[in-house]
Amino acid sequence: MHAIEIIQKKRDNIPLTKLEINFLVENFSNNIIPNYQMSAFLMAVCINGMSDEEISWLTDSMLYSGKVITHKNPLGPIIDKHSTGGVGDKISIPLAPAAAACGLSVPMIAGRGLGHTGGTLDKLEAIPGFRTNLSLEEYESQVASIGCVIMGQTAEIAPADKVIYALRDVTGTVESVPLISSSIMSKKLAEGLEGLVLDVKFGSGAFMKELNKARNLASTMVAIGAHMGKKITALLTNMDQPLGTLVGNSLEIIESIDILHGRGPKDSTELTLELGGEMLFLGKIVSSVEAGRARIKESLESGRAFQKFVEMVEAQGGDVRYILEPSRFKLAPQKIAIRAQETGYISAIDVRSIGIACGLLGGGRMSLTDKIDFSVGIEIQTKIGDYIEKGQSLCTLIADQKGISEATERIQSAFHLVSYPVNKPVLCKERISTN
Repeated sequence: MHAIEIIQKKRDNIPLTKLEINFLVENFSNNIIPNYQMSAFLMAVCINGMSDEEISWLTDSMLYSGKVITHKNPLGPIIDKHSTGGVGDKISIPLAPAAAACGLSVPMIAGRGLGHTGGTLDKLEAIPGFRTNLSLEEYESQVASIGCVIMGQTAEIAPADKVIYALRDVTGTVESVPLISSSIMSKKLAEGLEGLVLDVKFGSGAFMKELNKARNLASTMVAIGAHMGKKITALLTNMDQPLGTLVGNSLEIIESIDILHGRGPKDSTELTLELGGEMLFLGKIVSSVEAGRARIKESLESGRAFQKFVEMVEAQGGDVRYILEPSRFKLAPQKIAIRAQETGYISAIDVRSIGIACGLLGGGRMSLTDKIDFSVGIEIQTKIGDYIEKGQSLCTLIADQKGISEATERIQSAFHLVSYPVNKPVLCKERISTN
């Protein structure tokens, strides 16, 4: 086979074979096919797309470029959750221990934030001592002993995806459903899962802003899972406003602890219950999603989920005193209220601007090498549909010295008000499943 012929086929929208896709992935991973040829192929995929069969073969090829974990003696069915990311989305942190407290094994490999979206690993590292760089041996051992783990991707997990993604990032080929879905699924399926629940965001703070595009991405990932004999459910959830009330790394750990005590904000608690209910249903712990939601709710209200979180933090080297006493978290000294310039109902929020504002304060990365300030963030005090008087606080910056002026300007323009009542958005819009 020759790379140029495969590139030409995809350029001309001619379906590729499994052998051709394997040839490209394997030889690029081994530095035989140069960057410029793989870049041409990725752009052809970005323009012409791929069939479901091709996407499954691409996923399969990246998945088996590294190790696929086999869990020995798991405590329960092996089910995970993945979110496509948003602002204030800390759900993985309370959800993994809550699901484990209900009998699942949750081997979560999570990511870092970049740009306007936060990352689960960055949030957890706000807990002093918490280790996200576990070895695969430590990872497997913790799943077997505690039932849940949240850590970063290792060199053994889907290495082909890692090098291909790095090239996509600099060649304008990130925004492609076949490439996004195969990238996500190759990493998640390497965890040795029986089932996966996907939280696919749409709206102003999501990667896929339009519902139909989010639906396409969700359907594609569900189809990949079905092709590989896995149970997959995707929920399409709204990211037209920040999730919960706190944005920023230490702040989101504090809100996660509130959720684990059964006193979290309504929307972040609701999404924890929805996703957890789906996870328990996929794992056959319960006979219905509704029963699963009730079981997750009980684990939060009884304290079992919180205790499981304490176990996970302790196992990964975190200082559990911060979990037992969240007031120990050091927060930035300045509190700056951003006030409404007029009276009316909040009709829209530019969530991306909220996320960027948090980054400007130091709470996120504008580039991979930036150091995060865990102490800064934003407290959201108003949501879409709320009636606001002129001068009322929309949100509060928790800031040190960095980026206050520009962050204030971003947030001031992010809230849009109208004179007439506005309906509050529905959080969970649709469900797509192999079941």
